[in-house]
Amino acid sequence: MNGDKGSVELVNVTKKFGDFTAVDTLNLQVQPGEFLSLLGPSGCGKTTTLRMLAGFEEPTAGDLFISGQSVNGAPPYKRDVNTVFQAYALFPHMTVAENVAYGLRQKKTSKSDINTKVSEALDMVKMRSMAGRKPNQLSGGQQQRVAVARALVNRPSLLLLDEPLGALDRKLREEMQIELKLLQSQLGITFIFVTHDQEEALSMSDRIAVMLDGHVEQLADPYTIYEHPTTAFVAGFIGQQNFFEGVASEGGNIVTGPGWVARTNRPSEPLANGADALVAVRPETIAVAEDRPAQDVNIRQGKLAGVSHLGDVIQFVVTIDEGKELLSRVPRTKAPRLLPGASVWCSWDDEHTYVFGSDQADIVLADPAELIETS
Repeated sequence: MNGDKGSVELVNVTKKFGDFTAVDTLNLQVQPGEFLSLLGPSGCGKTTTLRMLAGFEEPTAGDLFISGQSVNGAPPYKRDVNTVFQAYALFPHMTVAENVAYGLRQKKTSKSDINTKVSEALDMVKMRSMAGRKPNQLSGGQQQRVAVARALVNRPSLLLLDEPLGALDRKLREEMQIELKLLQSQLGITFIFVTHDQEEALSMSDRIAVMLDGHVEQLADPYTIYEHPTTAFVAGFIGQQNFFEGVASEGGNIVTGPGWVARTNRPSEPLANGADALVAVRPETIAVAEDRPAQDVNIRQGKLAGVSHLGDVIQFVVTIDEGKELLSRVPRTKAPRLLPGASVWCSWDDEHTYVFGSDQADIVLADPAELIETS
């Protein structure tokens, strides 16, 4: 067990609410100074995990360790942990400086130390010039900075962040992602960040724990999660995928469907011949052309249903298989000029073909909106 300051370990942690199991025998280790994101759909257990670490919920079974010390049963104020929520919970009648100083005053810190620490915390989030303002005089992004400063003023060994950027507009959210990551790197404090936004997790994290049904599907760095997903759910939840259902042969290296054959050089697991299988192909790896490619595998024919200009990328929507849509995204400089209604061929390479067993088909073929939490 790692006893260094800021280390976190969950050992066989389960949390039940009545008959519902929110977290199921979860084992997880977080290194000191690491930025770890808990990523997953609504009900996957990520927020419950965070609340157990914060002390707002107690595990039904298992053990929680922070900096090598058991925190089972310890109230929130006795843990070297602070939490930033999506609702910033600033005191409206207090100034920015008073909000940041609140926790220090509760601990009977001397006035001179309070002034010094508050100034340092506000400098960290570039808010010292607004120390005298009330929360209703601040923008959403400024309030978020104050909430972070209040959480960091005591320099906790662990900072927990529960969807802290969810209330911000896209541009401000992207700016705050950069600032939070830079701040975490400078301070060396362990951050555990809860989000359902996979782009947010990819851009900020040292590692990502992708969660489903109370357990971790995959834990790895962003590159590995994106390029080498170990389950169909991870493949579909991180970025976009085109999924096809077929039948495996050659141990899963070949999958055959009605009128098409897919081939991979990296099946996720050995599959029995004749087993149902899922093929996944990312849109950015698919080429689109009017002429049939020379290859006989990893090709699909269809009708071009739509063309979208996404900045430096062109997105093609191709209708195949009785209305099923296939997405392709091609850099603008390499995209062919095609008009909707054209008959086109889609093609990709073996190394960009992912093959999985069919056990998660119901999840990955569902409407993605059903998986994303909006509250």
